[in-house]
Amino acid sequence: MDVIVRGKNVEVTEALREYAVRKLNRLAKHFDHHPLTATVVLAVEKARQIVEVTIPLEGGRILRGEEATDDMYASIDLVVDKLDRQLDHYKTRLKRRHEPDKVTAAPTAPLTPSAPVVRRKSFPVKPMTLDEAILQMELLGHDFFAFRDAEREAISILYRRRDGNLGLLEPR
Repeated sequence: MDVIVRGKNVEVTEALREYAVRKLNRLAKHFDHHPLTATVVLAVEKARQIVEVTIPLEGGRILRGEEATDDMYASIDLVVDKLDRQLDHYKTRLKRRHEPDKVTAAPTAPLTPSAPVVRRKSFPVKPMTLDEAILQMELLGHDFFAFRDAEREAISILYRRRDGNLGLLEPR
């Protein structure tokens, strides 16, 4: 696995880089032969030592984890453990999807989500600017808001990040 380590408000020492690379290579056991590139961002905000890891997977999926503690090495350990659990869960779901039913040998049943959908809601998606979407999201008191971006003429998703800032997803 190729690992790119970057620092944000912190100098990435060789020891820190080697530690992150060694820990992330633990995840390689989940991938048979697919070369992957993990991007690690080490950041410091006040007393928080934050580690963000992003790994693009096949089929456009993205594996992402973030952890923050008062120790950068501990944050690395926690985020790798989190990603390891995510990958175990993901592979288990894929395996269940592709295993034949042992009793009837019929095609596999559709994968049931781990959390049931308890409510379905449809809504009109009207064109609006980003500023209008932010206002609408705040008026609704939601942590996310889907809208048709008037400038791009495409669906976008506005969301509130853990740090309180806003993020924007723009599907291609």
